[in-house]
Parts: sequence; structure tokens; C-alpha cells
Amino acid sequence: MLDYKFIKDNLDAVKKNIQNRNMTADADTVVDLYDKRTALVTEKQNLQQKRNANAESMKGKLDGETRANLIAEGKAIKEKIAVVEKSLEECEEKLEDAARKIPNMCSPEAPVGKLDSENLEVKKVGSPRRFSFKPKDHITLGEELDLIDFERGTKVSGPKFYYLKNEAVFLEQALIMYALNTLRKHGFTPFITPDIAREEVLKGIGFNPRGNESNVYALEGENTCLVATAEITLGGYHSGEILDKSELPLFYCGLSHCFRREAGAAGQFSKGLYRVHQFDKVEMFVYCLPEDSDKIHEKLRLIEEEIFSALGIPFRVVDTCTGDLGAPAYRKWDLEAWMPGRNDGEYGEVTSTSNCTDYQSRRLNVRYKDEDGKNKFVHMLNGTAIAAGRAMLAILENYQNEDGSVTVPEVLVPYCGFDKIVPKPKKTGVNKNA
Repeated sequence: MLDYKFIKDNLDAVKKNIQNRNMTADADTVVDLYDKRTALVTEKQNLQQKRNANAESMKGKLDGETRANLIAEGKAIKEKIAVVEKSLEECEEKLEDAARKIPNMCSPEAPVGKLDSENLEVKKVGSPRRFSFKPKDHITLGEELDLIDFERGTKVSGPKFYYLKNEAVFLEQALIMYALNTLRKHGFTPFITPDIAREEVLKGIGFNPRGNESNVYALEGENTCLVATAEITLGGYHSGEILDKSELPLFYCGLSHCFRREAGAAGQFSKGLYRVHQFDKVEMFVYCLPEDSDKIHEKLRLIEEEIFSALGIPFRVVDTCTGDLGAPAYRKWDLEAWMPGRNDGEYGEVTSTSNCTDYQSRRLNVRYKDEDGKNKFVHMLNGTAIAAGRAMLAILENYQNEDGSVTVPEVLVPYCGFDKIVPKPKKTGVNKNA
């Protein structure tokens, strides 16, 4: 969250930022509650001073009446302190709740806009393939090559679940190993993270664990949720800690299952592997000094570009507009891969990387001790190395051949153990509707 004093001292800029992000939050209420809290803290401190003075006055020899008066006065002060403390506790709870709704400040370089259609294209890498035949979408390819079973996934688990089969199993594992090895080369410490996190960690990262707008699955009665990304578990890893400045930056990468409700997601671009309830992902996460976060953000984006360039997938980079950033991000880059089966050929998001500055670290209380002896909040960044489903989608559609086969990108062949996925002989005797 933003610092309360920063909100008060920069109220107009904070309001403008909320407007630019197309979000709803009440900065005026935060300022009012902050002033009220400050007054209550001062009142509490004054009462505590009176209590201490009263206790000091009771030392030594006193006549009975004087002692009785001081005892009565001390009791009255104690009762007043209890009332103020209760008011202060209620005020702080309301203040934190209101402040959590206020998004991070945007980078002045982020394009102002409300919808993802207003994101700014800054780079294109590779050229879309020109097919000598009409390309199929990944849903058709997955079914014809016996790689993906959406129908039985829906039967067993519900809509937007699926089974991976045959070569697709190896292709997904190859993508994961390729991403992990690329990140190891760049000095990242690898993790396999838990699939469950406490609600306070999700709130700290910026996810809403409850309510109709929540994108995560809450576990009933447990105060925990299934994670939507390893950003949550890697971000919570150092919560409540003071990090050694000499060890910063910390480059982590985490492999996890990701579970998302995708509430309200519909339409033709949400079909197949593009938007599902469960997928595997390798996530990058960095803890760093504030002065280093901009250049590290650039580094994360370049790693994403390296991964998809080596896969031979045409893509473009977009600078995400203010209305599409999400609350925690100061600035975000998206990589959008060319998808031949998407509306006869369009770009679709496959990775993103965000600089969240100290927005998450304030919530999670992750700090470092500076040379001046003061504890300061680190900056936290995240980025997708590989979201396996979307990467597989892009590979199937870009590497398909006229005979119905799919060529495996060269960098994945050592991990897969094969260089092509070919149609299989038709099986008989299996009745899906039996």
C-alpha cells in the first residue's frame, strides 16, 4: 500500500492516479482517518504521561485523602486510555481497509488509458508465419493429435479444466525445464512453492481473497487460498523480515500450479488453453533496493524476450496502460505472442513483468537496513518466465504443418526427446458417451 503521509501530502496526485487507473478508492477518507488516528495517538500519549505523573505522585508519604484522590484520578485516566485505545484500534482498522483500496502510483512513462486496447506497442520480434494452408487453432490440433482433452476435463472437474496427454505432457515439462535452466543461467535461485497461502499473504501481494471480484479459490474455514501464481508464495517468503542489504538483489524463480477462478471471463479469446482454471507456471520474483528496480524490471523483460525468441515464436512488447496495470504495479510490460488460430491471426498475452516498487513490501513488511541505520522497504518485482498453457498454445499454432503434424522448437527437443508430433492411428472401441 502507499504510505499514509504520502497520500496526505500528495492527495491531488493520488486522486488523479486512481482516476487514470479507472479504479474506485476514496483517498479523502484515508486522509481523514489518518488525521483522526494521529489525534488519537497524541491523546493516548498525553493520557499515558498523566498516568505516569499520577503514579509518580503516589510515591512517598501521603495522607489518606490525597492518596484516595490520586487513586481515583489514576483509575479515571486508565479508563480514558482504554476508551482511546479502542477508538484507535477501530480507526486503524478502517484506515488500513481504506488505504488498501488505493492503488500504487503509476510510472509517469506508463501510457494513460482504460482498456488493454490502449496499451502501447513498443517492439515487435519476428514475423508471423505465412502458411500455404489454412492454419488450425490449438483446440483442433490438440484434439486431432490426441494431446488435449477438454471434454473429459469438463466432465471430471468442470469447465476450463483439461487433460494433457501423450506428447503434450513432455512438451509442457520441456517448457518448464527450458525456462528453469534459462533462469539458472541468469543467477536465479529455483523454488517449487506451496500451492496454498494464507489470506494475509494474498492481501499483501494485492489479491483479494474474498468476494465476487476475487480471482482466487478460498479454502472454506481455513483462512487460506489456492495460489494464482508463485508471485504470492515467493513474495510472502520474506514477509516480516529485515533483509541484509549486501545480499540484495535476490533473484528467485518459482514453479507452481496456478489456480484462478477467472470470474466473468468469457468469449472466443478465452477458449481452450488461453484462459483456464488450473495451469503450471515458472515465475520470476526479485527483492531489490529502490534505486535498482527500474533497471531490474528491464532485465526481467529481456529474459522473457530471450525465452520466446529462442522458441521461435513471433511476439510484440507492449507498455501496459494505467487502466490495465492492476493495483500493485507501478509499471508493467506484456509480451504478446502471435497466435495464428486466434481470429485468423492475432497477438495474445503470454507473459508480463511488473515493477511493484514498495507497494507490496509495505503490506508484507519486508525491509532492509540502510547505511543510516534506518529500516527501509525493499522494492519487489515479478515476471512470467513460462505460463505453460499459453506457451504450448503458441507452439502448436505456429509450428503446425500441412500434414497435421507439429514441429517441436529446436531448444525444446533435448528436453522432449522428439522433434515432431505426428497424427496417430485412429482408435476404435472407445465410446465417450457410454
